[in-house]
Amino acid sequence: MTILIDRDQAISSPALVPGESDLVRDHAGADLTIGLINNMPDPALKATERQFMKLLQAAAGPRRIRFHCFSLPSVKRSPEAKWHVESEYSDLSDLDRGKFDGLIVTGAEPIAPELDQEPYWRDLTNLIDWAKTHTRSTIWSCLAAHAAVLHLDGIERRRLPVKCHGIFDCDVVTSDSLTRAAPAPLKVSHSRLNEIAESDLVQAGYQVLTRSAQAGVDAFVRQYASRFVFFQGHPEYDALSLQREYLRDIGRYLARERETYPRLPVSYFDAATEEKLARFERKAAHQRHPALATELPGLNLRADIGAGNAAAVLFRNWLRYLGAGADASVAAR
Repeated sequence: MTILIDRDQAISSPALVPGESDLVRDHAGADLTIGLINNMPDPALKATERQFMKLLQAAAGPRRIRFHCFSLPSVKRSPEAKWHVESEYSDLSDLDRGKFDGLIVTGAEPIAPELDQEPYWRDLTNLIDWAKTHTRSTIWSCLAAHAAVLHLDGIERRRLPVKCHGIFDCDVVTSDSLTRAAPAPLKVSHSRLNEIAESDLVQAGYQVLTRSAQAGVDAFVRQYASRFVFFQGHPEYDALSLQREYLRDIGRYLARERETYPRLPVSYFDAATEEKLARFERKAAHQRHPALATELPGLNLRADIGAGNAAAVLFRNWLRYLGAGADASVAAR
């Protein structure tokens, strides 16, 4: 799937990239080509496309972006999701035939006990090595960030005692172009069972940009020929992403697909909703059955979650970084 993103273009109906003869109207700066390697689980596959397209559209300003979707072929898919990927996404081999300014690589649902035992490990590590010299910058999100630092520097992630799940206040700890004009604090969604320790990152030469007192390291960077940007969280999540995950996990608990009831996302639901959900949890412990999901209460989010505010700034700054390199290349011709 190749899509042309303009700021004034409706995300709900993206236009395919026109032929070169049609690209005649003026734009500020050179076009940017961005690839999304979307490895998210099937239920989040299309939502992830929309979230990143919306972010890039909001961040692009007058600059045009060619947006290509890919997925690692070794990520296991349902027949429906596999059909979507095969019919709408570009083949991963097309990366070598194109010139990409930037990549965004998402995580995937863990299957194996260790990252280097995942069925997609070889494809992912080949992509990491390729991106070091074939992009100006690559973003690695959540599990992809953990996989990248393991492959690059042997940094092992650590299992958390409880899932890090919610919206966390993150502070800028290092001045950097990526966090320029960022709100204080940055409210970022995190949803993970593991973490990378800050001490391990610093010792290996990574630069930590943002961190949360509760969630730990959020964003960090490493410079190769390409600038690698890592997020332990999910800045792209929309307001309802964490709710969807929480309800999915409740459904899995009621169906006995998981043993423990999911914890409430931190700083996410309003106080009245949290009280209702606590009552529902007590009932579920005694009447554990999939049909009980029909009795879930109405859910209201806190008014101050600020979903997407941090991402808008981070991605605008990221595109500016990519654009500066693209403009310099055009001027040198």
